[in-house]
Amino acid sequence: MRVGVVIQPHEPRAVEFAQAAEEIGVDSLWAPEIWGYDALTGLSYLAARTSTIGLGTFVVQLGSRTPAMLAGSALSLQQLSGGRFTLGIGVSGPRVMEGWHGVRFEHPVRRTRETIDIVRMIARGERLRYDGEEYRLPLPDSRGAALVPALLPAELPVYVAAMGPANLRLTGELADGWLGNAFIPELAEVFLGPLAEGAARAGRDPSALDLVAPVALEVTDDQTRVEALIGEHAAGYAFTIGAMGAGAENFYNRAFGRLGFAEQIAEVAELWQRGDRAAARAAVPRELGELTNIIGDRDRIARRVRAYRGAGIGTLLAKVSGTVEERIAALGVLVAVARGGG
Repeated sequence: MRVGVVIQPHEPRAVEFAQAAEEIGVDSLWAPEIWGYDALTGLSYLAARTSTIGLGTFVVQLGSRTPAMLAGSALSLQQLSGGRFTLGIGVSGPRVMEGWHGVRFEHPVRRTRETIDIVRMIARGERLRYDGEEYRLPLPDSRGAALVPALLPAELPVYVAAMGPANLRLTGELADGWLGNAFIPELAEVFLGPLAEGAARAGRDPSALDLVAPVALEVTDDQTRVEALIGEHAAGYAFTIGAMGAGAENFYNRAFGRLGFAEQIAEVAELWQRGDRAAARAAVPRELGELTNIIGDRDRIARRVRAYRGAGIGTLLAKVSGTVEERIAALGVLVAVARGGG
C-alpha cells in the first residue's frame, strides 16, 4: 500500500517537510486548493526541491480554469517534475464556484467528463476540436482556430474526487484514480459499487483504478487521547456538513446519508445553520471521526490499514498536524505499517 501526504506548499518549512517525507519513503505529496493559494504553483516549487516523490493536486476545481488552461498547467508541471505529477480534479460546489470564481455551478458530471476528454486530447497532442455540451472548441461562428497543442505529448494521470453515484460511475469509466473523501472501509460498497458499475460500462477492470483514501493520521499510545482525538475529528465535520453546500447541494451530506447517517447529519446541518455551532459540533456522530481516520497506537493503526487494504484502497492520503518532526514521526509509523512492517 502506498502512502501520500497532504501538504501546504506555502507554509513555513514546507520544503523541509517534503524532503523528509521523500527520505522516509512517502510516495506522494498532494496540495489542496480551496479559496486561497492555488495548488499548481506551490507544487512546482516543491518539484524543484525534491527528486523522486510524486506530486498531486487535491484538488483543482473544475470551472476555475478552462480545460485547455488546466491541461497546459498540468503538462507544464509534468514536464518540469520529470513525470511525477498527477492531476486531481473535483467539481467543488456552488458556494465556492459561484462565490469565489463567479462561475455557474451547473451540470457537474458533464463538466467533469468533458474536461477529462479535452485534457487528454491536449496531452496526446491532438488538434483541439471538441463538440460538447459544456465546451465547444473552437467556438461556433467565431474567429477561433482548431489549434495543435504547442507542447510535447505526455502521460498525465487524472484522478477524480467524486462522492455522488453519477460522478462515481463516471470516475470508474474514465479516470485513472479516485480521491475518496469520507471513505469508510466497513461501508466500502457505497462508493465502490458505483465505481465498479462505471468501469464495467467502459469494459475496464475496476482494479486498474487507483483508490485513494484521505485520512487524518494521529499516532498516540494514550487511550484517553485517542478518544479525545476521535471527538475532535468528528466535530471537525460540522463545518463541512453545515457550510459546504447550498441547500440540498452538499455532496458530503448526501454521501453521509448513503453511509447511514442521514438523520444525524440533518440535525447537524440544522444546528449549524441556526448559528449554534457548538451544538452542531457535538451532534456529529463519533463514528465519522473514528472510521474515516486512522487514530491510535501502532497496533490500532495496523488494524485500520488492513481494513483499508482489504477494501481495495491502494493509497492512504494522510493529513497530519504538528511540527515537522512530529508529522514525519507519525508518517514513519504509517509507512512502516503500510509496507508490511507493522
